[in-house]
Amino acid sequence: MKNLIIVRGGGDIATGTIAKLYNSGYAVLVLEAKNPSAIRRYVAFSEAVYEKECVVEGITCKCVDSFETALETIEQGMVAMMADPEGEVIAQAKPAAVIDAILAKRNLGTNRGMAPFTVALGPGFTAGKDVDVVIETMRGHQLGRLLYRGSAMPNTGVPGPIAGVAEQRVIHAETDGVLYGDKNISDYVEQGEQIAHICKHGTGEETDFSDIVAAYQKAQEEAIPVYATISGILRGLIRDGYPVTEGFKIADIDPRRSEFANCFSISDKARCIAGGVIEALLHAGILPE
Repeated sequence: MKNLIIVRGGGDIATGTIAKLYNSGYAVLVLEAKNPSAIRRYVAFSEAVYEKECVVEGITCKCVDSFETALETIEQGMVAMMADPEGEVIAQAKPAAVIDAILAKRNLGTNRGMAPFTVALGPGFTAGKDVDVVIETMRGHQLGRLLYRGSAMPNTGVPGPIAGVAEQRVIHAETDGVLYGDKNISDYVEQGEQIAHICKHGTGEETDFSDIVAAYQKAQEEAIPVYATISGILRGLIRDGYPVTEGFKIADIDPRRSEFANCFSISDKARCIAGGVIEALLHAGILPE
């Protein structure tokens, strides 16, 4: 397939790039982890790994098991996805470009040898060495800028402020365990209200059904509650049953009560970064079919 674009990662920021590529006429194959951890699940194509298919802003993404089926899916007018965290299919696919949109803040293996043109979003990459172009992902004046030399701004560990609220709007797990939500994405929550709980793992030795049920009940009774750090719209919450570790990002609250609709649409940041990706492809002469 001519000018196939492979995007590594399908989280909410990556979804902005995937959607813009698709709407611009590019053929897109997304490679995701086997257990994606997106919290803004309503606007993340990565949910297709679990649900086999998902729709974001009218665009359907279908998770498939082979490259041949991926090509058929693209021909049918959809975005194709494969659970291929190592990017093993890239050699077979021979894409025109590989976009690293994992946003791991470090390079998980993307290199310039993967395709004639490579782009990476955010820190962890050096343009001209690891990839051809790096796109700035830090909110501010440089957001979406193309870097043909050097690296994006380093990760500060502090989320961008919304309505003057930064660190408090993002919630991290206080302990290891399995998370279950008590609220839904798009719910309005009050500061201090329980939004989820984390259950400790069982021993792993339960084999009898009654023992499994007893272990589950005990885990529920001893669960660690997760409370809203601020009042606002719950715009992100990791999916039920996801195993988390202490410090793992699990939820995101938007303090603006009026921004309910934002739970269901791609963010301004994701769209800005996506514009940088399109600019990079066009500058490299890679056009849609």
